[in-house]
Amino acid sequence: MHILFISPYTPNLIRVRPYQLIRALRRAGHAVTLATLWRSATEQTELEALRQLGVEVMAHPLSSGRAAWNALAALAGPAPIQARFCWHPALAQDLATLVQTQQFDVVHVEHLRGARYGRHVQSILQHSADAERPPVVWDSVDCISHLFAQAAQQSRSLQGRLMTGLELARTRRYEGQLVRQFDRVLATAHTDAQALNALAGTPDKVHVLANGVDLAYFTQRSAMPAAANDRPTLVFSGKMSYHANVTAALHLVQDIMPLVWAQQPDVLVQLVGKDPPASLRSLANLHMGADGTPRVITTGTVPDLRPYLRQADLAVAPVPYGTGIQNKVLEAMACATPVVASVQAASGLRSQGGKAVCVADGAAEFAQAILSLLADPACRQQLGQAGRRYVEQWHSWDAVGAALITIYGQRMIYGQRIKVY
Repeated sequence: MHILFISPYTPNLIRVRPYQLIRALRRAGHAVTLATLWRSATEQTELEALRQLGVEVMAHPLSSGRAAWNALAALAGPAPIQARFCWHPALAQDLATLVQTQQFDVVHVEHLRGARYGRHVQSILQHSADAERPPVVWDSVDCISHLFAQAAQQSRSLQGRLMTGLELARTRRYEGQLVRQFDRVLATAHTDAQALNALAGTPDKVHVLANGVDLAYFTQRSAMPAAANDRPTLVFSGKMSYHANVTAALHLVQDIMPLVWAQQPDVLVQLVGKDPPASLRSLANLHMGADGTPRVITTGTVPDLRPYLRQADLAVAPVPYGTGIQNKVLEAMACATPVVASVQAASGLRSQGGKAVCVADGAAEFAQAILSLLADPACRQQLGQAGRRYVEQWHSWDAVGAALITIYGQRMIYGQRIKVY
């Protein structure tokens, strides 16, 4: 197949879903043309790496000024900020030219931020002379309005609560419209698919396409050694500027860890991820052991996550709210690091991960799970190995890519899906 893949941001190891889907499609022998935006020299280098994989890349720079203007312009209209934030007229024009001059078997559009490009391509295709037009598939990834509804009530970030409260109603309307407008719609988890179907009034429109994890990468030993540490260690990973991660980190340190430290005062918490706000950076000074050493370390950006996961006794994901499948959970499981997760963090897993993850909710239950596992090395090892087996069975990117090709080749007729490729 020849696939036009539209992503509003550069696919890379941070934006892992489009990056790994493209790689899986290429490994399966499909031709991929990527239309995207870049915001830094690093992202330009990452696009060059995709070209080396045989991906045809068409990219434009998205400046901070243009992104800010897009956000301001969105406030005057009915569409949410997410829908306009990554709009670039030059990329839209190039897409119009591309779909009129090349033949594609499918058009894949990533995220709510890319949806406007997908609608733009649909409008061009609808006026073309071709009888057979390629389906336009929108990968919503998550139901953003479902996330916003949770954040408006539970976020510990004031900015997060204000923004999500402002955007919630507009995002609900917009997502409901998009589900009805695109030929296929994807989401990473059943809860998000159900939320999108409910918004659109389409009971069986949204396909679930789970996230994967790079099993080979997380199996390999890192060239970066882990810092020497003889203390029991918990790791919480993710992009730390993201409001759901900020809330989860504060919940961990402020609500859960005092219960843990009361019984085991030497436990260290590592918050590993880029762009931590001041509320997280200050935690080291606020939580000190009796010997004056910090009980909390906030790392900021790290070149390699694997050493932190491997040296940790436990990976923790006390996520109070969120959507989709938590990559932080899959990555820890791929390293055979035992995971304690909230019901929300485990909700995207099959049967909540079965015996592959320890599920606990509420500060007291979560703290007790941590203490019990820290006291039982054999149980930690069993849990870590079960997590690794789980991701090997259900979350390899090649399997996810194969499932995506099956979805590309389905068409809805009389409410039933049939394969057309």
